[in-house]
Amino acid sequence: MATQKMLKFVTIGREMPEKRDAATRSEDFHEIYREFADAKAKEQASRCSQCGVPYCQSHCPLHNNIPDWLRLTAEGRTQEAYLRSQETNTFPEICGRICPQDRLCEGNCVIEQSGHGTVTIGAIEKYITDTAWEEGWVQSIAPAVERPESIGIIGAGPGGLAAADRLRRMGYQVTVYDRHDRAGGLLIYGIPGFKLEKEVVERRNKLLADGGVEFVLNANVGEDISFDAIRGKHDAVLIATGVYKTRDLDIDNAHARGVVRALDYLTASNRVDLGDEIPDYEDGELNAKGKRVVVIGGGDTAMDCVRTAIRQGAQSVKCLYRRDRANMPGSQREVQNAEEEGVEFVWLSAPGSFSGHVTGEAMEAQERDVDETGDIPTISSVRIQKMRLGAPDVSGRQSPELIDGADYDEPADLVIKALGFEPEELPRLWGVDGLEVTRWGTIKADFQTHQTSLPGVFAVGDIVRGASLVVWAIRDGREAADSIVGYLSGAARVAAE
Repeated sequence: MATQKMLKFVTIGREMPEKRDAATRSEDFHEIYREFADAKAKEQASRCSQCGVPYCQSHCPLHNNIPDWLRLTAEGRTQEAYLRSQETNTFPEICGRICPQDRLCEGNCVIEQSGHGTVTIGAIEKYITDTAWEEGWVQSIAPAVERPESIGIIGAGPGGLAAADRLRRMGYQVTVYDRHDRAGGLLIYGIPGFKLEKEVVERRNKLLADGGVEFVLNANVGEDISFDAIRGKHDAVLIATGVYKTRDLDIDNAHARGVVRALDYLTASNRVDLGDEIPDYEDGELNAKGKRVVVIGGGDTAMDCVRTAIRQGAQSVKCLYRRDRANMPGSQREVQNAEEEGVEFVWLSAPGSFSGHVTGEAMEAQERDVDETGDIPTISSVRIQKMRLGAPDVSGRQSPELIDGADYDEPADLVIKALGFEPEELPRLWGVDGLEVTRWGTIKADFQTHQTSLPGVFAVGDIVRGASLVVWAIRDGREAADSIVGYLSGAARVAAE
C-alpha cells in the first residue's frame, strides 16, 4: 500500500526557510532567507491539501499549477516539479523571491483559512528553480525552426523579457530596446539585492542573449532612436516600458536639497551594489550613511527604501504613512522584516512641509534673500501632520483626515519620496500620432490581445495597468507574445493570398 505523501498539514507545522538574524543581514545586501534543504522542501510541500478547487492557483495571476508541483516536490520528483512550474511562469525563481505571496497564493491557501498556516509556496517555488539551475535542468533557447518575422520590444523589464523568451523559443527574431545599460528594468535597478540578488536576473538575461535575443541598451526611444524607426525595422512592436514618472508632493520646499525620489535612491544603491561608480552616492546625496532618514509612503517601494537606508548605515530610519498598519498597501511580511531591522513606522502621519536652511555663502550672509542667490535650501526637518481615518472613499478604504493642532517637527537629513509611479507621456515624448492613452496616461490596449490603437503595436505591463506587480507583467508579456504570433500568422496569410 502506497504511503500518503500529502495532506500532512495536520501533523507538520508551517516553516519558512531560515531567516538570517536582523543584526547580520542589516550589514549587507544579500537575500535574507536561506535556501530550503531538500528534505525540508519535501516536508513543507507535503502539507498541501491538494484541493479540488485550488484557490492558490486561481489567485495567482499566472494560474501556476501550484498543487501539481507541490506534490511532485513532496515525492522527490524535483525536476518534474520544475518542468511543471515553468510551463506557466517564465521566471519562477524571481516570483518565488519577490511576489507578495501573502496577498496572492499563500493568502488564499485553504489550510491557511482553516487555521493551520499556509503552505510556503513561494519558498518552495524558489527552491525548485534554484535547484534546476544548479542541476542544469534549465534548457537553453533552441527553436526547432527559425522564422523570418521580427519583433521589436521596447523595455527590458519583466513584461518585455517574458515576451522575448516566449517569442524566441517559437523561432521569431527578437530585439529588445532599453534606456538603461543593463537589461532587467526594475528587477535590476529598482528591487534591492536583499530581496532579489542581481545574479538571479543576470543569468536570465544571459540565457536570453545566448538564445539569440538581441539587446540594444542605452537606447532611449525618442532621443537615441525614434519609435517610427523601430516600427519600420520590425513586423510587430511591443511596448513594455513600465512607469517611471514619480508622483510628487505639493508642499513647501518639496524640492529642497536632501529630498530625493525613491527610484533615484534605489537605482543608485543597486548600481553601487553592481560595482558602478555613482557620483551622487559618493558625495552623499543618495547615501543614507549617518543620516536621519524619513521615507514617505506605504507601498513595497517604501519598504525597499527604508531597508536600504538601514544597510547604508543611517542614524535612524522612520517611515511615514497616512493610514494605519491594517490599511498599508505594502506586504505585511516586508513591514515585519523592516521592524526587525530597526525601522520605526509612524502611522497616521503625513508631511505638511519641509523646513531647511541654506548653506555656504547664503548661510553666512543671512540678510540676502535666498531666492535671489539661487541657493536651494537643505532639508533639516519635516513638518508632520497627524491624521485619523474617516469615512470610506470610493475604493472602500477609510480616507485620512487631518487632526488640527497636532503637527510637530521631525528632524531629517534625508527624505525619500516613495509615493508611487505614473506613466510618462509616451505619445508626446516619442512623437507618435494615433497611439491612444487613457485618462490616466496609460496606453489603451485590449486586455485580452494587448493590441493598441496602432496596427501591429502591442503594450503590456505597468504602462497599461499602472504601477502593479512583476507577476502581472510576466502574465501580460506571455499573453502578448501569443497575440503577436496570431497577428503575424494572419498577416502572413493575407500576404500569401
